[in-house]
Amino acid sequence: MILASFLSSLSELFMITLSNSSWRLLQPSFFLIGIPGLEDSQHWIALPLCVLYLLALVGNVTILFIIWIDPSLHQPMYLFLAMLSGIDLVLASSTAPKVLAVLLGHAHEIGYTVCLIQMFIIHAFSSMESGVLVAMALDRYIAICHPLHHSTILHPGTIGQIGTAVLVRGLLLLLPFPILLWRLVFCQATVIGHAYCEHMAVVKLACSDTTVNRAYGLAVALLVVGLDVLAISISYVLILQAVLKFPGREARFKAFSTCGSHICVILVFYIPGMFSFLTHRFGNHVPHHIHVLLATLYLLVPPALNPLVYGVKTQQIRERVLRVFYRKG
Repeated sequence: MILASFLSSLSELFMITLSNSSWRLLQPSFFLIGIPGLEDSQHWIALPLCVLYLLALVGNVTILFIIWIDPSLHQPMYLFLAMLSGIDLVLASSTAPKVLAVLLGHAHEIGYTVCLIQMFIIHAFSSMESGVLVAMALDRYIAICHPLHHSTILHPGTIGQIGTAVLVRGLLLLLPFPILLWRLVFCQATVIGHAYCEHMAVVKLACSDTTVNRAYGLAVALLVVGLDVLAISISYVLILQAVLKFPGREARFKAFSTCGSHICVILVFYIPGMFSFLTHRFGNHVPHHIHVLLATLYLLVPPALNPLVYGVKTQQIRERVLRVFYRKG
């Protein structure tokens, strides 16, 4: 009797394990809802998202093209801007096409592996963008506080090393996200209440233990954002101290104006990102459709606005763009 009971229990356990482990073979996809609660008006919501995506494509490609063809822009500030534009292109293009397909074409299904790849790209390149913003703050600090040594400190070799470090950090820190998700079991709901594959939205669907996933996600967010915001803050405190010592008001204004574009980009990137991060974990009273909308806009607004901010506020970029279009005209 004991042996029979043991074998019966073992058989049940084996069948449950087999059923759970074969989930990816039987149902190899997730279902993306889009904007929960706003299904009837999703096609209208898609229109401004489409405009933002087009702005991101045109603006960032223009920035990259202008910097590439003009040797006078092969300076640290513009090389970091080119990195930012490249990252923004990847972020927008990894998100917008699927979001628009869900909202306009009702293409709600996304494969399990494709979902993990999209999630990895979004989070890895968000980390890279944060790292580039730190590099740009460093560039402004050296340009204002140590102008005579700017070109010797930030020479092309150093810029390449910084870019490589930002890339490697993003890849290494975020690679465990899909690896840890792969070990989870999704035995019931496979419906994601989102317009794209967001890490915590996928984690919440698992019916196995997600403690490691949640802890690692929180640790990475605090490490990346915390250290990067700290580094940017220290840079600008030192810049402020140096600028206030400048003799004339005009000199102080000119120094501050060179930082204006960077400060605008920082605010556009970090404020919506922090709101999205906090509401996913602690914002139980925030309506879900508001959170999904803001999380989607967070990946499209910075790529769309960054080229406009730098195009309007940076005289060299503005002049080169006008020169190119006037020549073609």
